[in-house]
Amino acid sequence: MSLLLLGGTAEARALARELARAGIEAEVSLAGVTRAPAVMDLPVRIGGFGGDAGFAAYLAAQGISGVIDATHPFAEVMSERAARICSARGVDYLRLERAAWEAGPGDLWHAVAGFGDLAGLIPKGARVFLATGRQSLPLLGDLAAGRHLYLRQIEPAKVGALDEVEIVLGRGPFSIEEEVALLRKLRVDWLVVKNAGGAGGRAKLEAARMIGLPVALIERPFVAMIARPAGRDGALVRDVEAALDWALVRMRGGE
Repeated sequence: MSLLLLGGTAEARALARELARAGIEAEVSLAGVTRAPAVMDLPVRIGGFGGDAGFAAYLAAQGISGVIDATHPFAEVMSERAARICSARGVDYLRLERAAWEAGPGDLWHAVAGFGDLAGLIPKGARVFLATGRQSLPLLGDLAAGRHLYLRQIEPAKVGALDEVEIVLGRGPFSIEEEVALLRKLRVDWLVVKNAGGAGGRAKLEAARMIGLPVALIERPFVAMIARPAGRDGALVRDVEAALDWALVRMRGGE
């Protein structure tokens, strides 16, 4: 086994399917955040690697010669680690990351660098819908003060001491009509999303535009991409087709 696909996104699932069709020997690694992950077309390992040392040891033990990092655009810890350790070990590394969303006519978007900026933007008394994932729960303390928060989750999660946070369960993709109905039902004043990009999560932004809802858009973290002398190594691509081409060249020894 020579190719490791770091997954967790729709693009990773699509790429796994294409790699399997092409007969490329590969394994998908999932962090294990979701209890019932989608079925993959390749062998899957679930769970962390155990930090830098664990990831380096795994690459060596499995004879990994190429890594495609198709983790979430906000999975900065794993992406930084993978790029850095692959560079140090001479392992080919590719980052597959979909393009960020861009505002269009009628969008009321407010870009923020992180969760810490939300309390200064969204007024107290607001009803706020967050589509930011359960890992954002520990970051909502300041925003929760004086506001009612709705946090969408795929699975139930404890909110701890944050009584102002109400969990809304749902597994996408959602239609624009479904998103409009939900935002109106909850009488939401603000929508908070991460700028994850992609078609799957776009419906909530279209819904916000339709009903004139302001959106706090958390920008992606800066992850330094390692540009290696070989040119294509350490590259960044935006679509599954380009990632598949990269894999075909390396795994089959082509040019």
